[in-house]
Amino acid sequence: MASDRPVINDSELHSALKKYFGFSEFKGLQKDVVNSILQGDNTFAIMPTGGGKSLCYQLPALMQEGTAIVVSPLIALMKNQVDAIRGISDQNGIAHVLNSSLTKTEVKQVKQDIVEGVTKLLYVAPESLTKEDYVEFLQSVKLSFIAVDEAHCISEWGHDFRPEYRNLRTIVNRLDDSIPVIALTATATPKVQEDIIKNLGITGARSFKASFNRANLFYEVRPKTANVDSDIIRFVKKNEGKSGIIYCLSRKRVEELAQVLQVNGVSAVPYHAGFDAKTRSKYQDMFLMEDVDVVVATIAFGMGIDKPDVRFVIHHDIPKSIESYYQETGRAGRDGGEGHCLAFYAYKDIEKLEKFMSNKPVAEQEIGNALLQEVVAYAETSMSRRKFMLHYFGEEFDEVNGDGADMDDNSRNPKEKVEAKEDVTKVLEVIQGTNEKFKSKEVVKTLTGKVNALISSHKTDEKSVFGIGSDKGKEHWMALIRQMIVAGLIKKEIEQYGILHVTDKGKGFLNAPESFMMTKDHTYSSEESDSIVGVAKGAVADDKLIKQLRDLRKLQAKKLGVPPFVVFQDPSLEDMAMKYPVSLKELNNINGVGEGKAKKYGKPFVDFIAAYVEENDIVRPDDLVVKSTGANSALKLYIIQNVDRKLPLNDIADAKGLEIPELIKEMEQIVYSGTKLNIDYWIDEILDEDQQEEIHDYFLEAETDNLEEAMKEFDGDYEDEELRLYRLKFISEVAN
Repeated sequence: MASDRPVINDSELHSALKKYFGFSEFKGLQKDVVNSILQGDNTFAIMPTGGGKSLCYQLPALMQEGTAIVVSPLIALMKNQVDAIRGISDQNGIAHVLNSSLTKTEVKQVKQDIVEGVTKLLYVAPESLTKEDYVEFLQSVKLSFIAVDEAHCISEWGHDFRPEYRNLRTIVNRLDDSIPVIALTATATPKVQEDIIKNLGITGARSFKASFNRANLFYEVRPKTANVDSDIIRFVKKNEGKSGIIYCLSRKRVEELAQVLQVNGVSAVPYHAGFDAKTRSKYQDMFLMEDVDVVVATIAFGMGIDKPDVRFVIHHDIPKSIESYYQETGRAGRDGGEGHCLAFYAYKDIEKLEKFMSNKPVAEQEIGNALLQEVVAYAETSMSRRKFMLHYFGEEFDEVNGDGADMDDNSRNPKEKVEAKEDVTKVLEVIQGTNEKFKSKEVVKTLTGKVNALISSHKTDEKSVFGIGSDKGKEHWMALIRQMIVAGLIKKEIEQYGILHVTDKGKGFLNAPESFMMTKDHTYSSEESDSIVGVAKGAVADDKLIKQLRDLRKLQAKKLGVPPFVVFQDPSLEDMAMKYPVSLKELNNINGVGEGKAKKYGKPFVDFIAAYVEENDIVRPDDLVVKSTGANSALKLYIIQNVDRKLPLNDIADAKGLEIPELIKEMEQIVYSGTKLNIDYWIDEILDEDQQEEIHDYFLEAETDNLEEAMKEFDGDYEDEELRLYRLKFISEVAN
């Protein structure tokens, strides 16, 4: 809808850029987008975080007559931008916010500044535009254009869907359907892009899409174990003095982790929407002004935070979608310098997120699950993470010569590749043979010959392709399907929530199969160690020392007439083989070893390790001691005192807002660290004498205290909780 607006020449544009923002050059696509807006065209810009998106509408607004309306989803984000614009002008009224937080007097001032032509940018939330008096007022003044920031909020396939964004077109039509609309987003898959254009009614818009490749960012995924706090502290200490953001899903976890970091000598603050505005802004400023190095936050933090030198972004919990992950990691290295993006992944976190979604409407669940499965694929893939992510956003990447090709853990440590030509053919045959009706899960079940309700309802188990891949496991087929999608042989139909279709390229492959080298996926164990301690599998423990410590443990156990796990558990030995404790005091800081346990069993172990360290010239790490927070100690003390008073366990749990399994986990930490807990009064309530004797004899003879082994042995005779509690009694009596 090009208009008869005057054409702005290059020198005018550059002098305006210099005058308002102090820059001599535009960045990336900024100049093209600004020109498009100045010419009055509907415009759609997709620019990654850090690409200078906001300047694209701020500059044309400052250069034109009238007021530009900027629709934005977050009050904090609007405030930041208004402050920034006011900072480049001597007129406070140049930019305003119009939302529910204003008083009547403030609203009056905003309206007056707009009428007088002072206000160039008016930031509003979509809800404000539905108020009748605002609409009437805006119909009476000159508007230059409407900018929809964070436009992915329009699409339910976007990672931050807001239903109120859906009505924006109706609102625009009411204000003035002839003014140009500009949509901007930092992350959008092809499906989301289509949604935005359709919903805003800007089908003829000029589109500008910058590359999503942030070549300076290094992507890494590590397995998330029970020991994730230690791994994070170790990483942060290695990057001492650098700015970093750590994202957690829950507010509770944010506060706990910030506290653990502080106790361990890291300058960190927590940040989440539950704090009052004053506290939030205090912590945010401390981070921006570099009074602290690290902010631990929920995703409420970072929207509109323009700190160019964030050197690392850690995800303690895996996010709900690739878009969220891309946007959050995009806060690292905005100045073009190093940026390390580290995510901790365990499949049980995905299961937790699925549970959260289970009470939402079915369509929303379907979308949420489809997005989650992409995150699983990203975490478990062994191909170039950058290639995988860029493919998700509809962009091709050359993983050999592309910019930043070696900037991820998979590219630095490639896994072996195997020829999979025949297997690719099988996948294509199954998808076609089942009439392209199935998602990955059912395609894999068909390949491996497993039946579920959907498969039997389609009579797939009667087809010739059923079971043609039963010689390999589901992990192999899942990995292959992911790699075939990226290679363009098959595609996922997003609107059908992930149903697989064979592409033209895939049909060509079926006619003339050729070599297809697949890399084996990572396998991340979904079981957390049964015990309450664990060493990150990614951390490097000394294998030779572990073997020798196991032999020593066997010897000590024999002398004392107890099972080996009673002396120290495996994860404790692994931790010793990484931290090399040479005194009982140092042994106290090993996972699962407390003062009592160190005194009772520790001497032969620390003597052995000291000799081993000397013999092998080992330089011992001095920063791997993770201190726990006082809050944790207070809870443990509460449990010990109330078990001594023989208080029912459910009362103890209720008083501290814990579920019974969480209470048992806390009790395990107490007992495994060498403190006695006498829970006979509770055991006698839930198990009779014969049952207790039977379980006691089992643990006395067992090689391991692993609960799964115990469940197998008793074949369903006992509940997980009963065995867990008896194991506590056993360790407490025999070990402590």
